[in-house]
Amino acid sequence: MERLQKVIANRGYCSRRRAEEFIQKGKVKVNGDIITTLGAKVNEKDEIMIDGTVLANEPKEYYLLYKPRGIITSTKDEKNRKTVIDLIPTKTRIYPVGRLDYDTSGILLLTNDGELTNALIHPKNQIDKVYVAKVKGFVTPSNLKTLSNGVIIDGKKTSKGRARLKKYDKKTNTSIVELIIHEGRNHQVKKMFEGLGYNVLKLKREQIGFLNLSGLKSGEYRRITPKEVKILYSEIKKN
Repeated sequence: MERLQKVIANRGYCSRRRAEEFIQKGKVKVNGDIITTLGAKVNEKDEIMIDGTVLANEPKEYYLLYKPRGIITSTKDEKNRKTVIDLIPTKTRIYPVGRLDYDTSGILLLTNDGELTNALIHPKNQIDKVYVAKVKGFVTPSNLKTLSNGVIIDGKKTSKGRARLKKYDKKTNTSIVELIIHEGRNHQVKKMFEGLGYNVLKLKREQIGFLNLSGLKSGEYRRITPKEVKILYSEIKKN
């Protein structure tokens, strides 16, 4: 027996967090009965239905996408803008692991494996996310240290990370900074720089854990191999 929200996520319908929202809103039925308790447990034989859709056990799929700028990180968009789901031709219901802003490019994982999604986005597992930001102005050594030690955003200090200056262009007065963090708070990287007085001109996520964008061009994707999935799970267990 497992918690209902975990089973929903594992069947590839949505993330565990989203599943909890569906349960609390009374949109989930188990064997015909509406369930609103987050602690409810079910087994594999139970019929689970959300908004009239019976959830089947689909094979797990894993993708690595080089997200371009100007694409929404969502399964659908009310304004009918193009989403990351539109870039991967699969009939399986997959969803993005975490988010990248509309104007941010880089690596994004998509899957219907709810357990892996939940583990990768949880800060306690400390999965490194490598960003490269182009910002206006010279990022001083003291500010690089502050970025590494944590910046207060939205009233809460970010966890420790690593920051280094890759390049400074005197002509354009812009800095290229690599920032490694393991959190995924809303607009976190931009807010960290803005908190120190820097305007982010361009932002790209280059790596998640050991996975990177090698061999891919913007807008392209590839399947994550079974071996890579196993390594991801082993990295999570280490933390």
